[in-house]
Amino acid sequence: MATVELPLFPLSSVLFPGGSLALRIFEPRYLDLVKRCGRNGERFGVCLILAGREVGEPALPAALGTEAMIVDFNQTEDGLLGITVEGRRRFRVIRTRVRDDGLVLGDVAWLPALGSGERLRDEHALLSVLLARILDKAGIEHEGVGKGRLAEAEWVGWRLAEWLPLSQAERQHLLQEDDPHARLQRLVERLPDFQTE
Repeated sequence: MATVELPLFPLSSVLFPGGSLALRIFEPRYLDLVKRCGRNGERFGVCLILAGREVGEPALPAALGTEAMIVDFNQTEDGLLGITVEGRRRFRVIRTRVRDDGLVLGDVAWLPALGSGERLRDEHALLSVLLARILDKAGIEHEGVGKGRLAEAEWVGWRLAEWLPLSQAERQHLLQEDDPHARLQRLVERLPDFQTE
């Protein structure tokens, strides 16, 4: 299996393809990484932390993560560097090693974008309606229920996995699911848990 080296950023949250995360950067190992990425257009991998913490000693990352591309820089209210990253391809971590500065490097294999462009099946059409309502409340424009991205099984699944009140472990499980229709089915099965009395 062909692998590439990718710096890893273990976090207590999951980044999905097409999604975004805002991060505060203050540890020297990550400041150096962000400088390199900004200078050379490099990317890094975001993986859910399985053991350890975001700060301090290197944490144990999940074996499946998402490539992150920096799309914005800012200064946070507390004077730290803030970045916004966007999720790209998923990858599987084959092996890791830790540099002297504590940065985790992974040899990763890219996962194919399975089901990309497949349309929602009829049994999952309700999820397009739900996501449209969520996007409306968040003030995010869209083309309408069952149109454009809201008709794509993979995109609807990724966005709902971000927006619904799921645990990080559940989000990781959805990230690891290769079949977009199986991912949507898992979400359909969870919907009753989100309904108010």
